[in-house]
Amino acid sequence: MNKKRFAIIANNVLLIWYFLSMFGLKLGNKYLVEGAFKDEWIFLVIPVITFLTYIFTRKIGRYIHLGWLVMWFITQFFSHEWYTLFGSGFMGNTEDKISYFEDCIQVAEAAGRYVPDLYHIILHVLIVIAIISIAIIPNPVSKRS
Repeated sequence: MNKKRFAIIANNVLLIWYFLSMFGLKLGNKYLVEGAFKDEWIFLVIPVITFLTYIFTRKIGRYIHLGWLVMWFITQFFSHEWYTLFGSGFMGNTEDKISYFEDCIQVAEAAGRYVPDLYHIILHVLIVIAIISIAIIPNPVSKRS
């Protein structure tokens, strides 16, 4: 698989995974992710637009999409991993986070400490893969391979 195809596939997988959060997915009595279309639809539109900009423009789209991905990861880090690492944060309190995600599929649990659920762990890994694919792989419309 060439580098350009990998970048496009990695970003499409990320967008498809994120799309699950718009409508939610329940497996048995637990959620992989609860639907949030009403409140967060714009956060699906933005990465689609920046990704299309990456595909159809030469250099500027690459930087726009990479900038969005990095900001998205930073936001996710402070919303999730920060609480796991430091036990508190500035985006709500730990008890509310634990309570909010209690019906989601958990990989690990720690008493009194928030640990990201399965959906968010996979989302964060996919964002990192997308960042790497865009940062080190040439723009898909460039003439060089």
